[in-house]
Amino acid sequence: MEPIIGTYECKVDAKGRLLLPAPLKKQVAASLQDGFVLKRSVFQKCLELYPMSEWNLMMQKINGLNRFVKKNNDFIRRFTAGVKVVEIDNLGRFLIPKDLTSFADIDKDVVLASVGNIVEIWDKDLYEKAIDDSVGDFAELAEEVMGNVNIGDNGIS
Repeated sequence: MEPIIGTYECKVDAKGRLLLPAPLKKQVAASLQDGFVLKRSVFQKCLELYPMSEWNLMMQKINGLNRFVKKNNDFIRRFTAGVKVVEIDNLGRFLIPKDLTSFADIDKDVVLASVGNIVEIWDKDLYEKAIDDSVGDFAELAEEVMGNVNIGDNGIS
């Protein structure tokens, strides 16, 4: 699957349904029939929307862990806590279950932010705060994470 691109502001309706913006729906069109997995983020107070193909790749890694190692078993349980299969209807809408909206403090205004092959779903205010909080440290973080990586001859990391 090609990486998903874009950041989009949307609204969740009173029933907890979210309408995918047309450019995002177009990018995930090939995955619409297979469905998606919605889960809590490990590091942030947001949700992660995985196309089923990406979820299956992730689960291959997870299923490779030895479940007789307590840390592995604890990780698997917490990683999959609250996981839901969601289907996007013909209009491009899907329901965010109440337990997940509560986890991510999602009320009405949300931001859908691409992160590689998945989409993060944030409460708009929490997203803005997370981005603002990290601005000062981003240069250091970029250097630490990407500074020693040099792929190819073009000088682009």
